[in-house]
Amino acid sequence: MKAAFYKGTRPGLAGIYSRVVRWWTKSDYSHVELVLTTGRAWSSSFEDGGVRSKLIDFDPARWDLVDLPPVLEQAAVAWFEAHRGAGYDLVGNLQFVLSPIPHSRRRWFCSEAVAAALGIPDPWRYSPGTLASALTILKPASAGFSFTAAPTP
Repeated sequence: MKAAFYKGTRPGLAGIYSRVVRWWTKSDYSHVELVLTTGRAWSSSFEDGGVRSKLIDFDPARWDLVDLPPVLEQAAVAWFEAHRGAGYDLVGNLQFVLSPIPHSRRRWFCSEAVAAALGIPDPWRYSPGTLASALTILKPASAGFSFTAAPTP
């Protein structure tokens, strides 16, 4: 299983939105997908109406992939199956611009959905960029997974 982080720019309004997200969050990424070992991807997308599954061609020029421990896949699939069809949380996504905006308990933006599916607490706190940072320190452990502490200077 992998997390796929979108660093490309589409044409039109979607491309403008991607640029704004990357600029505002000071990140290379504007979207994230959870890619199962079957090749199927799960996320929440404004364009697709919310939480959904689909097949995507992950062109390495537009996507960065982060390997995840296989032990997380079954629970992640169960989370996405349980939330399939939930709406996209556009208002909650604006919290990265306007902090007082609360997150929805019924709608999900991409990084929030992926973080929740992986069992990460307070998933609404994660933008695609902060989730990428968190997942790059994820290391397999015998009974599951663990976050490694950053080295001290």
